[in-house]
Amino acid sequence: MRLADERLNVLEHPLIAHKMSIMRDGSTAPSQFRQLVHEVAMLEVYEASRDLATEPVEVETPLRRTVGKRIAGEKLAVVPILRAGMGMLDGVLSAIPSAAVGVLGMERDEQTHQPHEYYAKMPRGIADRTVFLIDPMLATGGSALSAIHYLREQGVCDIRFLVLVAAPEGVRAVLQEDPDVRIWTCALDDGLNEQAYILPGLGDAGDRIFGTL
Repeated sequence: MRLADERLNVLEHPLIAHKMSIMRDGSTAPSQFRQLVHEVAMLEVYEASRDLATEPVEVETPLRRTVGKRIAGEKLAVVPILRAGMGMLDGVLSAIPSAAVGVLGMERDEQTHQPHEYYAKMPRGIADRTVFLIDPMLATGGSALSAIHYLREQGVCDIRFLVLVAAPEGVRAVLQEDPDVRIWTCALDDGLNEQAYILPGLGDAGDRIFGTL
């Protein structure tokens, strides 16, 4: 299923598809699941960073001077949404080790039933950075929108939201609410069940990453 919005990027790479099939298998052990999350996150951020601007830079090889490229004045940050987003962090940092890291914890208010941040620690100058917001699942979009709203309040302009699996309901909610955010997902699934779990989904990604089933 596809949603007609250029801000949604569904990755259709054979390696990603292969790894996602193993991750979906309920018999996959937590150790293998964690490793696959790491690998897929690294492949995903590679795609999500494809349009970063570059500038020429002179380098001295062992043989002679030449001109290469480097990221042009871009300050990058990775912000996982606790707790499941932490499972993707090392994979993203494997591709972009110089990125700063922020942490954002979300919880549901018992009275309003709306998610809000209970913990936030952002790197210095977050407003001037391109932010890769990471969370394995995009279900209803509630937590994602709260995280995006928090980052907007901090002045962040370029938010790139990376998930492993998304439901159409959550994608629509996020894209309709925020006109500038972009989403990368490795799978766009069928929808949500009555308990707001993504079908066919991965199950509870946080429990599978941390072995708390």
